[in-house]
Amino acid sequence: MNLPNKLTVIRVLLVPLLILVYMFPVYHILDTDISLVNIIILVIFIVASITDYFDGRIARSKKLITTFGKFADPLADKMLNMVAFVVLVGLHVVPMWAVAIIICRELAVTGLRL
Repeated sequence: MNLPNKLTVIRVLLVPLLILVYMFPVYHILDTDISLVNIIILVIFIVASITDYFDGRIARSKKLITTFGKFADPLADKMLNMVAFVVLVGLHVVPMWAVAIIICRELAVTGLRL
């Protein structure tokens, strides 16, 4: 398995970690509205996004494009984004109807590509 595919697998594995961290109790930092759980979720999302960037860059520059990568990379991206949106709904940051529209659009575009 080449490096871009490993980065894709890491991104897929970060999705359940993001969900698990979301389920931890919320501890607020210094009497602010910012919780430690939110910061950890943000860090996980940023790390996953960085792996997405380097995955594509390395695969194109070193010509390591594989059938697995063509299938798994977009799937990992969708999983990460959809879970992040659902977490934002759970945190009452984004209204549910907006996330429902975004998720339905993503599924429709993916279905049309298949």
